[in-house]
Amino acid sequence: MRRLRTERGLSQGDLATAVGVSRQTINAIEVGRYDPSLGLAARLAHYFGLLIEEVFHVDVD
Repeated sequence: MRRLRTERGLSQGDLATAVGVSRQTINAIEVGRYDPSLGLAARLAHYFGLLIEEVFHVDVD
């Protein structure tokens, strides 16, 4: 997600505001400390115009 965000010239705060979460939440997702809820994952994917699977690695184990 960090790559998608930086390619678009967005700060963590910009992205957080766009999807309705805190900057700290975006940071925690980017560094792997937090797995977003399905709703948040969907909002992030929609924001980038992608499928959830294109934004996040889905671990089925």
